[in-house]
Amino acid sequence: MFKTFIRLAFGGIMMFPSGVAIAHHPMGGNTPSTIWEGLLSGVGHPIIGFDHLAFIVAVGLAASFFSRRYLLPLAFIFTTVIGCLLQFNGVALPSVELIIAGSVVVLGSLIVLGKPFSETTYGGIFTVAGLFHGWAYGQAIIGAESTPLLAYLLSFGLTQYVLAVSTIWLVRNVYKATKPSALHPRIIGALATGIGIAIFLENIESLILF
Repeated sequence: MFKTFIRLAFGGIMMFPSGVAIAHHPMGGNTPSTIWEGLLSGVGHPIIGFDHLAFIVAVGLAASFFSRRYLLPLAFIFTTVIGCLLQFNGVALPSVELIIAGSVVVLGSLIVLGKPFSETTYGGIFTVAGLFHGWAYGQAIIGAESTPLLAYLLSFGLTQYVLAVSTIWLVRNVYKATKPSALHPRIIGALATGIGIAIFLENIESLILF
């Protein structure tokens, strides 16, 4: 029963429409002005942006089958901080939303295949994707003072790590999965791929129509 509950909970999260993510801004679009607002924004941002949430869960799934499973997600989290700071300092990155959606599709697809891809392969994907996901995160703190900015970076980095580690724990201890071909992680990977494809096509459509 517990396994079924966890499976449904993950499925519900991954299938939830990205359009209701309150534009990915926990503070309603306002820049955090206090340390408390920075902390809250950092906690909420990775959760309400469902494209980001899908990728973080997929990071945990992919990392679950490596010996350094609790270190591998740090490649993604570290570069999200760098990407966030690039946005904060006015550095532009190309086609951010398309690349974010594409990263969810690619990572979800690798998980669905259930093959033992190397740790280096996943680490490379995490590192590149982190820059673009982090750049999008940085939109929430443009113009923030140093104290709420640091609070934001700390809490959103920690929140992502908790989400990834929680996924790893569920895969290893609830699903008892020890290899990439395990059924339940592949199902969740398929859901991640689906949400990525939907977001990707939505961005392509907006480019064509507008």
